[in-house]
Amino acid sequence: MVFPKLHKLAIWAVTPNGVKLADRLADSLPEADIFVSRKLVDKKSSHIQFEKLSAILEEKFAQYSGHIFIMSTGIVVRVLASLIQSKTGDPAVVVVDDLGIHAISFLSGHIGGANELTYKIADIVKANPVITTATDINGVPAIDVLAIQNDLVIENPGAIKTVNMALLRREKIWLHDPFNFLTPSLLGSTSGVFRKSTCNIRKPSQQSVITNEPFVYVDDVLGELPSNVLILRPPTLVAGIGCNRGTDAREIRTHLKDVLESHGLASNSLKYLASIDVKNDETGLIAVSNSIGKPLVFFTREELNQVKGIKNPSSVVEKHVGVKSVCEAAAILASRDGTLIVPKQSTRNVTVAIARINFSLSE
Repeated sequence: MVFPKLHKLAIWAVTPNGVKLADRLADSLPEADIFVSRKLVDKKSSHIQFEKLSAILEEKFAQYSGHIFIMSTGIVVRVLASLIQSKTGDPAVVVVDDLGIHAISFLSGHIGGANELTYKIADIVKANPVITTATDINGVPAIDVLAIQNDLVIENPGAIKTVNMALLRREKIWLHDPFNFLTPSLLGSTSGVFRKSTCNIRKPSQQSVITNEPFVYVDDVLGELPSNVLILRPPTLVAGIGCNRGTDAREIRTHLKDVLESHGLASNSLKYLASIDVKNDETGLIAVSNSIGKPLVFFTREELNQVKGIKNPSSVVEKHVGVKSVCEAAAILASRDGTLIVPKQSTRNVTVAIARINFSLSE
């Protein structure tokens, strides 16, 4: 699964010229932390100092969205070899020589943003940007870049190479995109490579319409899809949640998962969790939000009571909380008056409802 990283950079220097270049970069990258070898600066330096590069990187590598190494590529290869995990999870890595002649996009060029960071660094220090990803040097839009730019979660990264290779070869690629997240840009900019799929994945009988040709599937609906299909989840769903005070996070998370799965909806398409503002200190609810990486939004009693179209009002909730509905009303509000597609589903301690944001569907 791919989720956005925090935008925090680390600059690493191991030579005197490297320290000077790091300072130049930091003037234009105020969000960056500078790490330098302790041998190069005195104890009063404002830079973060380290004794051994490989040791400190074990702790810091995953804590930053991007790393700028001012040193040789050989050093970087050796210190990062054991830390690299996947193209969807690794931070961006850019390598710059200590005279600032070349800036090289080294790791996570697309999803991690190293290519973009490389151009930015090159512009700051007037270096030569070195980009080696095939789609970029051939002027072809990479599907993984487009996915991240459109806030789509890449569910099966292994299929990225199939689509990008088809783009390079100008082969036909099918596109299922009922919410039009990618359609306007892809159908208009790739010289007829993409073909709009006419299948309706919401109907199981039509799932077989999907072929073994390269295929991009942009939808929040679950289905049995071949391995050649790149699955991109759009941020179209909102889960309204109500719970009794002190409900354990596991119980909330389990019920949310069960509701989504039983209604054939992808958890990666959740954009928000929503509830009433008296729950803004509910530890279980906050823990679920943090664990699945989806923000919590809260609404007042007045706001919730103004919502129309509630399917399952509750006199008990109204008596104790002062609103006729928490989960359904919160889901509708957070989806900006979207469509309630899953009405209230209850366990002893948790209620969940799902609304879909009303993006324009194209069938």
